[in-house]
Amino acid sequence: MSTTSGVSGLLALGWDDGWASALEELGDPTVRPARVSRVDRGICTVMTGTAEVRVATERSVEVAVGDWVGLAPGPTAGGRSRIVVVLPRRGVFRRAATARGAAPKLVAANIDTVFLCDALDGSLSLRHLERFLALAWQSGATPVVLITKSDAVLPAIVTEALEAVRTVAEGVSVVVVSSTTGDGVVDVAPYLVPRHTVALLGLSGAGKSTLVNVLAGAEILATGAVRRDGSGRHTTTHRELVLLPGGGLLIDTPGMRALSVLGTGEGVEQAFQDVEVLARGCTYASCSHSGEAGCALAEAVSDGCLDRSRLESWMRLRSEPASSGLEKARGDIAERKRRKAAKFVDRRAART
Repeated sequence: MSTTSGVSGLLALGWDDGWASALEELGDPTVRPARVSRVDRGICTVMTGTAEVRVATERSVEVAVGDWVGLAPGPTAGGRSRIVVVLPRRGVFRRAATARGAAPKLVAANIDTVFLCDALDGSLSLRHLERFLALAWQSGATPVVLITKSDAVLPAIVTEALEAVRTVAEGVSVVVVSSTTGDGVVDVAPYLVPRHTVALLGLSGAGKSTLVNVLAGAEILATGAVRRDGSGRHTTTHRELVLLPGGGLLIDTPGMRALSVLGTGEGVEQAFQDVEVLARGCTYASCSHSGEAGCALAEAVSDGCLDRSRLESWMRLRSEPASSGLEKARGDIAERKRRKAAKFVDRRAART
């Protein structure tokens, strides 16, 4: 059983009654809660509330940074504890698979706020930002756009970038920040409150790891230079959950271009509210928005009220399947794993 100090430590990591109830439903008092802070092949680092320890993972259990998990004692006395169950997730980010036929990879779970980072010394991509926003809204997390490296360009360019970002991030907070000068860091602080988990997403070279180091007050993550073409070195090759001195929690992620938006229909609607509102003015409910008569979106593009590239981005994301056979198969596998884990703890309880 957890000690009082252990319970207090778990609360600092975001533990609450919901996850406590899920753990109790397993019916095995020997299974202890922990939060995953790093995932390596076959081994995870977890925070137990009193310590950070390395544990093994069952082959049938897929874990992500930010997961709340149940730990069981090792099979031998003094052996390494192992993760036997993942508690229900409250939102998850997945990275699109790079190999054909492969499943999307888990990036992070149980996120409250997402910092969507875009650097001013590279190519500030509104199209990437739209995709990130759709993913963030669908996950249930609140997106915040961070325009980073403001010290690397002239003030006029900062103003221009800020205006451009606001055209695709309506209703979303936008913060301009420089990890070098410290400008804007104070505006990030309100999101880094105790028990609140923030994930950083963005392309390589967006300054995510440097920002984490600034906020943590220590060089805890590797950073790298940016190439002349604006692309960054992939210095972050894994996800890692960091507990900040002020109590907030940060998850840095590797820079990535391919993000799965399967099943993000509601997220796309939220990220493109302006386009969705205009689309309601189409003459026909079955309008394909490809330029036919009575298409309100075509008229908006013609009148200059809607940028054509934004319309194309909306249509492209809407055309991506809401689900796939692969996703259904993954869901079936996850359910079988959950049942297997429940049987495991039932057998343990029967032996005690």
